[in-house]
Amino acid sequence: MNTDKKTRRKFLKESAALALTTMAFPAWKNEALAFSVFQAMGTRVGEVTDTTAIIWTRLTTKKERNNKGLVIPGRAQDYKNNQLPEPKVPTEELEGACQGISGFVRIHYGTEESLRNKMMSDWVGVSEKTDFIHHFHLKNLQSNTTYFYESEVSDHKNETDSFKIKGKFQTAPTQNVVSDIRFCLMTCQGYPDRGHPDGHHIYPAMLALKPHFTCLTGDLVYYDNDMPRANNARLARYHWERMFSLPRLVDFNMHVNTYWLKDDHDTLDNDSSPGGNMGELSFTEGQHIFRQQAPISDGLSYRTFRWGKDLQIWLTDGRDFRSNNDMPDGPEKTIWGAEQKAWFKKTVKESTATWKILVSPTPLVGPDRVQKNDNHSNPGFKYEGDEIRSWIKENVSDHFFIVCGDRHWQYHSVHPETGLNEFSIGAASDEHAGGTPGENKDYHRFHLVKGGFMSVNVNRLKNKSLISFQHHDVYGSVVYKWEKEKNI
Repeated sequence: MNTDKKTRRKFLKESAALALTTMAFPAWKNEALAFSVFQAMGTRVGEVTDTTAIIWTRLTTKKERNNKGLVIPGRAQDYKNNQLPEPKVPTEELEGACQGISGFVRIHYGTEESLRNKMMSDWVGVSEKTDFIHHFHLKNLQSNTTYFYESEVSDHKNETDSFKIKGKFQTAPTQNVVSDIRFCLMTCQGYPDRGHPDGHHIYPAMLALKPHFTCLTGDLVYYDNDMPRANNARLARYHWERMFSLPRLVDFNMHVNTYWLKDDHDTLDNDSSPGGNMGELSFTEGQHIFRQQAPISDGLSYRTFRWGKDLQIWLTDGRDFRSNNDMPDGPEKTIWGAEQKAWFKKTVKESTATWKILVSPTPLVGPDRVQKNDNHSNPGFKYEGDEIRSWIKENVSDHFFIVCGDRHWQYHSVHPETGLNEFSIGAASDEHAGGTPGENKDYHRFHLVKGGFMSVNVNRLKNKSLISFQHHDVYGSVVYKWEKEKNI
């Protein structure tokens, strides 16, 4: 056989294999030889209102995470005498790494899945300065509408050589529109404890519920506890690459808009507060990295969002403004800070929503373990905890609820003195569950040491509005449900 025939046969064989691959997988997973810029971490959509949204993108050198890289296993407690392993290779050679690359990105978006009548952003250049990340701020969107988008990346603003991935999100209804709403909440996801190589079971389970949005309520990575310890900014960013390039998380974040909160482990280390350090990584740098990695604005870390006539949520920050945990309790000791407290009270009183929900990274009711001293349910912050709980009771208690992260067990608690209802989401996997002080009959209506997530439903039934809170196991089955009605 001559050389031309050999070459042609090889070409046909490779073309057939490529055709089979194209039929078997979505187009965004296929790599053409012309591509030199990819998006291994997918996209994220956050801070959605009735008219605005933020789309997060990051450019990478490969279409997939480094699945064959060096694994540094386990959690800190698996190692004796603090003999924690350090990477002996460049970070890009670690398992799950997604090396970034300079290039250009633009967004196409519209209300038709075909993107026939699409809007299009300008090309935007990204570089190492922003960890190869860009946040697109979309404005003038239609309310209560599904939007489809395409994130296009290239190394030289050339659409003929660009790599594209698609996603969608849902805008909020305006505050005068009656609308049924379902949303999910999750927290505390350890990488070694994820329960499946492709990511936590909760992600396909939440996706199956088709939520309007999901709240990620902190401890989304563990800088100090999941190896390798993030003693510098590059390793901190690696933790985000490794977690959020997992296939299940990529798929989820490309199809559901999200609101992101941070806590201690994804800012710096356990029970961290301003001024702290972990090796070369500072608390301030941890704050900056979170803002890069999350699809959020550069403004205040506490926010509120309205979803139609019946629902408003408040997202508070428990790290940026807090006093040191060891400070004696009293009027000057705070987790929220004076400005955040004033904002919370003002906006809650102004709200006309039927149901009001505080989504907090840490508990306000608990009860928590006696040795803890890091949240409003602990003795160390009792003064401010009593202040906030009493204010809620006096102003909005009959239609106000708290959903909290941070604790690794699920519960529904009712505060004995104020009657305030708090629901703890629980850890993102069964492997990560634990730590409870035990069931407390004075507080608990439900208590379970298992992983999972929560969903909240708001529905109109003739002249009534119904809100229901569900605890789910990691596969999505409901393990507890509590609901309340209000005449309209």
